Amino acid sequence: MRTLSRQLVISVRITVALAAMCIVYTFVTTGIAQVAFNGNANGGLISRNGQIVGAQLIGQSFMKQAKDAKGNLTFSIDPRYFQGRLSYTVDASTGAPDPYNAANSAGSNFGPSNPALLKAVRAAVQAYRAQGVTGDIPIDLVTSDFTGFDPDISEAAALVQVPMVARARGLDTSKLTALVQSQVQGRILFVFGEPHINVLSLNLALDRAGAG
Repeated sequence: MRTLSRQLVISVRITVALAAMCIVYTFVTTGIAQVAFNGNANGGLISRNGQIVGAQLIGQSFMKQAKDAKGNLTFSIDPRYFQGRLSYTVDASTGAPDPYNAANSAGSNFGPSNPALLKAVRAAVQAYRAQGVTGDIPIDLVTSDFTGFDPDISEAAALVQVPMVARARGLDTSKLTALVQSQVQGRILFVFGEPHINVLSLNLALDRAGAG
């Protein structure tokens, strides 16, 4: 009994000590993040005129996405804005498409030869063709990433949309191209990742340029 009591006391002490360490660790790391990386720690929120319009770290949908009678995905593009990647997140309660639902991270989970994925890619391509987008369409415009709410696209994916957006807004394509190129963000620490463009930041800059 003495040994059991001693082991029980030791176990309780270790449990309390580890719980305290976890609590302290949480507060310390949260404090460091708030001081050193305040923007990212709070979701990279973007405000305009005192109103939150989105986040740099979570994409937004600039196209309508639905399912037809056969369950196939359909896409409808708003040509006034640059489009981001596809998103296959859904409403958890209904299962209906809910693009860029950050509370329900999910990719398509379709393999490259899956007929459903091929149909979705073709539907996305057709949506761009319907808006007059010509040439090769970069793959990041017609596929999703594994999270379902990637906020960035490649420079090529933005540039291929320039004629569409310029036509919809009555803008000069050369000036719009320059705007796109001004939004290119380089690799992290010049090494990691690829040059990319934040879609929301680009569209906010587009609205400012149009207003000016």
